[in-house]
Amino acid sequence: MMFPWKQLILLSFIGCLGGELLLQGPVFVKEPSNSIFPVGSEDEKITLNCEARGNPSPHYRWQLNGSDIDTSMEHRYKLNGGNLVVINPNRNWDTGTYQCFATNSLGTIVSREAKLQFAYLENFKTKMRSTVSVREGQGVVLLCGPPPHSGELSYAWIFNEYPSFVEEDSRRFVSQETGHLYISKVEPSDVGNYTCVVTSLVTNARVLGSPTPLVLRSDGVMGEYEPKIEVQFPETLPAAKGSTVKLECFALGNPIPQINWRRSDGLPFSSKIKLRKFNGVLEIPNFQQEDAGSYECIAENSRGKNVARGRLTYYAKPHWVQLIKDVETAVEDSLYWECRASGKPKPSYRWLKNGAALVLEERIQIENGALTITNLSVTDSGMFQCIAENKHGLVYSSAELKVVASAPDFSKNPMKKLVQVQVGSLVSLDCKPRASPRARSSWKKGDVSVQEHARISLLKDGGLKIANVTKADAGTYTCMAENQFGKANGTTHLVVTEPTRITLAPSNMDVSVGESVILPCQVQHDPLLDIIFTWYFNGALADFKKDGSHFEKVGGSSSGDLMIRNIQLKHSGKYVCMVQTGVDSVSSAADLIVRGSPGPPENVKVDEITDTTAQLSWKEGKDNHSPVISYSIQARTPFSVGWQTVTTVPEVPPSEVNGGGGSRSELVITWDPVPEELQNGEGFGYVVAFRPLGVTTWIQTVVTSPDTPRYVFRNESIVPYSPYEVKVGVYNNKGEGPFSPVTTVFSAEEEPTVAPSQVSANSLSSSEIEVSWNTIPWKLSNGHLLGYEVRYWNGGGKEESSSKVKVAGNETSARLRGLKSNLAYYTAVRAYNSAGAGPFSATVNATTKKTPPSQPPGNVVWNATDTKVLLNWEQVKAMENESEVTGYKVFYRTSSQNNVQVLNTNKTSAELLLPIKEDYIIEVKATTDGGDGTSSEQIRIPRITSMDARGSTSAISNVHPMSSYLPIVLFFIVYALW
Repeated sequence: MMFPWKQLILLSFIGCLGGELLLQGPVFVKEPSNSIFPVGSEDEKITLNCEARGNPSPHYRWQLNGSDIDTSMEHRYKLNGGNLVVINPNRNWDTGTYQCFATNSLGTIVSREAKLQFAYLENFKTKMRSTVSVREGQGVVLLCGPPPHSGELSYAWIFNEYPSFVEEDSRRFVSQETGHLYISKVEPSDVGNYTCVVTSLVTNARVLGSPTPLVLRSDGVMGEYEPKIEVQFPETLPAAKGSTVKLECFALGNPIPQINWRRSDGLPFSSKIKLRKFNGVLEIPNFQQEDAGSYECIAENSRGKNVARGRLTYYAKPHWVQLIKDVETAVEDSLYWECRASGKPKPSYRWLKNGAALVLEERIQIENGALTITNLSVTDSGMFQCIAENKHGLVYSSAELKVVASAPDFSKNPMKKLVQVQVGSLVSLDCKPRASPRARSSWKKGDVSVQEHARISLLKDGGLKIANVTKADAGTYTCMAENQFGKANGTTHLVVTEPTRITLAPSNMDVSVGESVILPCQVQHDPLLDIIFTWYFNGALADFKKDGSHFEKVGGSSSGDLMIRNIQLKHSGKYVCMVQTGVDSVSSAADLIVRGSPGPPENVKVDEITDTTAQLSWKEGKDNHSPVISYSIQARTPFSVGWQTVTTVPEVPPSEVNGGGGSRSELVITWDPVPEELQNGEGFGYVVAFRPLGVTTWIQTVVTSPDTPRYVFRNESIVPYSPYEVKVGVYNNKGEGPFSPVTTVFSAEEEPTVAPSQVSANSLSSSEIEVSWNTIPWKLSNGHLLGYEVRYWNGGGKEESSSKVKVAGNETSARLRGLKSNLAYYTAVRAYNSAGAGPFSATVNATTKKTPPSQPPGNVVWNATDTKVLLNWEQVKAMENESEVTGYKVFYRTSSQNNVQVLNTNKTSAELLLPIKEDYIIEVKATTDGGDGTSSEQIRIPRITSMDARGSTSAISNVHPMSSYLPIVLFFIVYALW
């Protein structure tokens, strides 16, 4: 592309100027949004917001329904910054879609669309409404017919006079869709005048319709009939993502229909779905795609049922997935700008440039929302907007395109003056001047042009790459950059050196005290490079001045050998030789071990002397990298010749070494303390040694108290319930004694990590609840499960002050006893072992039953023969706070026996086939779900001496325990009490 010289100069000047002033196209900070203006409001104006930032500052204009607004009409409009103020809004002139345009020298952007609506509610016509005449039992619909309005409404009905409003229930329903009043079955109390009340939810204005009289016909009562659904939702209802959907359903019928809901696909309702107005309204908050589908309303009574169906479809306004961003590029380059949005239905795309539809041509194309512009020119610069839209809405994304033109310039990104590399390596020389369009690059080495071949590549970004560098590649390289606006050169100097290599490295050594050694460090390096040898000892720089009597560097210019004279124990450690040049560095390390004789035992003491013995004690000295094998004790007397080895007697190790248990990450070791008489002196204590099974190194610790029977080792790295080898030794002020035999101890178990499942609670009586659960999964490798803990508290108490019951690990239920009657109890279960307790299960609850009746069966009358006893008593009636009577129990025994027999019956009489050969003692109790009631007074039936006998309740003493054992045959007939 050819440019006139004047234009070239201008373009270059603008590009530079733009960089200095930080020019920026308009970007919206605030955009107008949909507004509803209440007609009759005291406000005399409405403001639509619009604010954009940019440099230079943007100016603004507005459109209404696609036409420019004349803001010079000051009695109608006013611009406050970018905000449009509409004065004395009028619904006939100002209703519609508004858009704000922000413009500066770099371009124009247009805001999203904002709709301005006017909310109003006119009065009902004063026309009288006709009387509605229905039969009793018939269903009726009273029509509202709201007056002309705009904006959302709510409906209610007045019965006869204000403020007596119709209360909605399963028989009466006010639709918020139609405003009508529905009565499923008319009753005589419904006769009266009904007035529809309509309220604007925007203006809060309220208007009342004319009363509708409802009267009963005199030609009889309406018979029963199946439900007829009068209020139902559309067959297809679109619902927006995130919205709250309300479906109405109501039916007329006799008897009053019951309304229920379900999904046609059989899926259960999600927990967020609510049923309101006696099931007349199904509410789905935060509507999502999984809520879409077919829903059914079922109206049912004893005469039949009817079903209304409708489908909820999901839609979503466009939502950006990928926005466009500002782009600065060079003339003649190509642009690919992609914007992507999600939505249902799938959005379509269109593009704006400077607020107007983008004109397509051969080099400007749009495909699937992506904009492509080839062979860019400066005139393509401007503000671009991508619009994604579907039938439910649209969204805008804005960005600036800057197309720049400039000659190559190295000032902002100069080339490196010097590059040093090794022979055989790979080097890249950068050449990245600022240029628009991108500059074409060529290279020279000295005065010779560089050409591509097997080792040399000219890169696409203008750089030069040289592989397997040789000495011959060294020299001065010049990059020459050029485009149609000018030329520029950059230079770098390449230095190629031989790599540094250690030819003789130090090696690991094991020496004895007093020797002298040399740690070699010899290298081969490039003669052009200076070389520096540095030694490190145990991570610190070796100090040749401080330790000059031992350390000395020896060798020539290519050697950094380290000599250590008269080596001492302190010289043990790691030595590193570091070799550095201006291009590279290499290092090598070696470990030096210095061994010496053991140090002398410390603090040797003679503690006790007898006629034939002496007790000695000492502390272990340093082993100097040679572990101590044994101690030799020698003695001499005035009569002996020199020192002689003597016989020694050890101390006694602790017995019963064992352990286990404890909390997580603990190893517990126990033993029987050594009796005082076997401690053989003061300062007695224990040496505890342990190691994981299979590990060779012992971990040791000291327990100083002679009476301590245990030691606990805590460490997060301990694996739960893992085996350890353990031994315990002894010591006192005179020295160390032997260790106990090695034994195996397991570390602490891990507390349970899961809660019991399927927890349930069941009330058994007024004072007992049974809690049951499924066992938790448990492996023997986890240790031993000790049991379960059941925590419980009543509704009036606090969880923190709960009671607890524990059961064994093989139990899956527990009974809670001693509870208060007719009270809700909450309970949770967790497993526990020696390490602690696991998490609690979810809380469940059960309510204890009411207490049994306090009234005993009264007026117990009996009639006996020599083979049977007939009993009768008065019925027990439970009070309101007591459990209902479900039957009776007859307890009886002979006067000579302690075993009590029980007869259950649900009537107020019983017949016992008993041989009356001795006295019988009998009492009666009422039975309930809450337990047995108060016993009647005991009666004694004497041994029959004549043909028959009669009697009634009498008190006796000597009450005996009861038993369920029944040694004789019983015959009785049971009739229902109620």
